[in-house]
Amino acid sequence: MVSKHYFAVIFTSTLIDNPIGYHEMALKMEELARQQHGFIDISSARNETGITVSYWETEQAILNWKANIDHQLAQKLGKSTWYASYKVEIARVERSYVFSK
Repeated sequence: MVSKHYFAVIFTSTLIDNPIGYHEMALKMEELARQQHGFIDISSARNETGITVSYWETEQAILNWKANIDHQLAQKLGKSTWYASYKVEIARVERSYVFSK
């Protein structure tokens, strides 16, 4: 991560049963997010509930990602086709600590 303040978008979701095309779109969106100006990193985990956290340099970078035309299509498909529910939270990261063996 970076040493200055940055932002996290926390996306928590529950999928419908058998969400056809979801996993392919999720991979495509991760690849596209990585190409966006201001993108830092992303991590995800999914069992019954999925959590994806993406990290961004600025709030404007988050707004630009939200407005991306391909991302808007994925958002629309998510609402109409794949998600039973979801929540988006945006937080400012003040500090970050990492441990690794």
